[in-house]
Amino acid sequence: MRKINTLIFILLSNTLLSAQDLFKGEGCVLKSEFIYQPGDVRFPSCHASTIAQIEGGFISAWFGGTAEKNPDVGIWISRYSDGKWSKPEEVANGVRKDKRYPCWNPVLYNSGNEIILFYKAGPSPSTWWGELITSDDNGLSWSASKRLPEGITGPVKNKPVLLDNGILLCPSSTEDQGWRIHMEMTPDNGISWKRTEALNDRSISAIQPSVLIHPQGKIQLLCRTRQGKVFSSWSEDNGSHWTGLKPTELPNPNSGIDAVTLKDGRHIIVYNHLTEGRHMLNVAVSADGINWEAAVLLENDEKEAEYSYPAVIQSSDGMLHITYTWNRKLIKHIILDPSLIKSIRFENGDWPKVKE
Repeated sequence: MRKINTLIFILLSNTLLSAQDLFKGEGCVLKSEFIYQPGDVRFPSCHASTIAQIEGGFISAWFGGTAEKNPDVGIWISRYSDGKWSKPEEVANGVRKDKRYPCWNPVLYNSGNEIILFYKAGPSPSTWWGELITSDDNGLSWSASKRLPEGITGPVKNKPVLLDNGILLCPSSTEDQGWRIHMEMTPDNGISWKRTEALNDRSISAIQPSVLIHPQGKIQLLCRTRQGKVFSSWSEDNGSHWTGLKPTELPNPNSGIDAVTLKDGRHIIVYNHLTEGRHMLNVAVSADGINWEAAVLLENDEKEAEYSYPAVIQSSDGMLHITYTWNRKLIKHIILDPSLIKSIRFENGDWPKVKE
């Protein structure tokens, strides 16, 4: 019995040591908090957060209800001011005549004149449709919902990017005929639209792209796939045409990502550095969108845990704000100072360990 207990102790110690040995990069983390507590809301499950800067603070949104796909799932928001988040409130639901549909994947965008909240409503990702609501008072009140035109979903998970030509580029995807990504463009904040054809055939299952901006008019997308890697594509004509999707060095366990180009030209991606599961959430940094280094280990837990569907923005003061799903129960908010990031190389594709 003593030998068995000793063996168990050694195994547990090795597991703990392995977790402790992973590079954390936590010196750049300024704040880590939950947007709300379970007692603040009437829904037990949440997912797919988004965040945007507004006058005097920030606003975040997510979908919440009894469980993903259930008809009672609506879009909830909270506003951040003076270092505190407001009590969440529901601002959109899927009620249509005598039936209620679940809501999905909100995406916030501040146009300067109003806050636009894109979201999806419908029975499933293969049959949903795009809608939006707007606010001209920093999220205190919202317009009635407006359904987007047929074939237009709006940004499917990640934030749109305003290009130099005045076009709002919305990364999107569909799931009704395989997992395929495309871009949608609007010159007038959602009044009129056009879209590209699908950028991938069915040999690559890809959804939920995120956009990076490079010098000399180049645009890059990064996306979630079923192929075990984050994939990438490039455009040199403001997103109208794209190169074929190619795998990056970053693993992807078929889970959502988000990315942003910093004011200093570096690129940040928030993702699960895993081939399966969602129990580790990571930040990587790159100078060129091709070669990446480990930056921050946000979460690392048992395999049953889930930390997923991140959103990331850089605020006007240069800080990074990240929100993500915390075990489908809460939404977590992280503030990072990118000037304090001290990145290191990956180890044969794995998240690196602390150097002795």
